[in-house]
Amino acid sequence: MSSVAPTAPGNQPAILLVGRILMAALFLNAGLRKAFAYSATVGYFTKLGFPMPEAMAVIAPIIEIGGAVMLIVGWKTRYAAWLLALFTLIAACAAHRFWTFDAAQVANQMNHFMKNVAIIGGLLFIAAFGPGRLSVEKG
Repeated sequence: MSSVAPTAPGNQPAILLVGRILMAALFLNAGLRKAFAYSATVGYFTKLGFPMPEAMAVIAPIIEIGGAVMLIVGWKTRYAAWLLALFTLIAACAAHRFWTFDAAQVANQMNHFMKNVAIIGGLLFIAAFGPGRLSVEKG
């Protein structure tokens, strides 16, 4: 029997790297979809009531793709995590206002909102612990 736990200190750099990559995959996917479907993104942001939806449709994928790349390579990781956490909070409050939906949609929208809250929690872990040794920045 091995006495090395999956989260033993020797495994932490790899676990932090995998966690960063998994978190980044979410934002990379969302950012690329927005970037390659600009008109649809403008329409969606217009429907949500965002001011300047055309500008927001440019800014949002830049934040998502840029933040994802920063997480993956581990460069300015804590800043990227904080930025993506704030972005996700705004997205949750703008797109998944479960308290404004009719009874038939409340549970679905609340699930989406709470998933965003969980993502924010993961990003805060990255912000607190940094990228680990397997990164461009060391720590």
